[in-house]
Amino acid sequence: MDKHRTRAAVLTGVAGYVPPGTVTNADLEARLDTTDEWIRSRTGIAERHTVPPGTATRELAVEAGQLALKSAGRDSVDSVVLATATPDRLCPATAPEVASALGLGPIAAHDIAAVCAGFLYALSAGVGAIAAGFADHVLVIGAETFSAIVDPEDRNTAVIFGDAAGAVVLRAGDPDEPGAIGPIRLGSDGQYSDLIQIPAGGARQRSTGTVPEAADHHLQMQGRKVYRHAKERMTQSALDVLERSGWAVEDVDRLATHQANARISEAVADELGVPRDRVLSNIEHVGNTAAASLPLLLADSATQGKLRTNDRVLLAAFGGGLAWGAASLTWPDVTAFAAHTYRG
Repeated sequence: MDKHRTRAAVLTGVAGYVPPGTVTNADLEARLDTTDEWIRSRTGIAERHTVPPGTATRELAVEAGQLALKSAGRDSVDSVVLATATPDRLCPATAPEVASALGLGPIAAHDIAAVCAGFLYALSAGVGAIAAGFADHVLVIGAETFSAIVDPEDRNTAVIFGDAAGAVVLRAGDPDEPGAIGPIRLGSDGQYSDLIQIPAGGARQRSTGTVPEAADHHLQMQGRKVYRHAKERMTQSALDVLERSGWAVEDVDRLATHQANARISEAVADELGVPRDRVLSNIEHVGNTAAASLPLLLADSATQGKLRTNDRVLLAAFGGGLAWGAASLTWPDVTAFAAHTYRG
């Protein structure tokens, strides 16, 4: 790379990992007031995956990280950024343990918490580290163990969320080469923080000295309000990124949205004017995997031949905070890995 040119972050490896446990809609029908038809029609989900007892986010992140490093043909990086809303502990961060388990040595490693928008926030941190010259190679991981925080008896959330991890490796490169991460647009609006939350466990609840209700230890979500905000924010941030990238909507070969709900992805595509046959999706088999969603979707799509070299890809995500973001890139010539046990 010409040292006088702007340093860009280039995607050089991508992978996804899904744990072996499977919860089908039929399994949920047996214990909740719901049906397969109700779940599919409202979310597009047929199954979601869960970790075995004793397994948590670190293990998922390590699995995806190993595969992403293999995809990139590397055994070292300068930094690890882990996006997760389900860290193994409140303190310390999970990323240093992931870096250690991967044998990466005493490198920089930190967590980012932006729930379902977490991967794009983590991606921006990796891009920034490379642009600033702090790192030449960064491993960016999104990993979640939502089965640990979702109330299994809550129909509003139990049918939606699953466990998984996805990861990408970034390297320093040129802005005009395939794989270079284009403009990234991030945003947030904390006045709606109660729309997606876990009320108990944090400093605010603990400082009151009150004993929380059992339900307050689980994820709570106001789905209808979230739907409206998700559609509006992902659409607007995606439009901003298109303008900054110099792309017209017609230039977009693939739209990769956070896999929250099939109807949301379709609504965003329709708002943007992207044909639905260009929309990537794997929600049927994994559900909403929060920060793991986008990298897992990219890995699955690449291994299935739905992403090809030089495809122009537009990414968008939305999550608790409220937080959202969008980004663009031209897909590189990369060998992706996706370890999963999907039935379909």
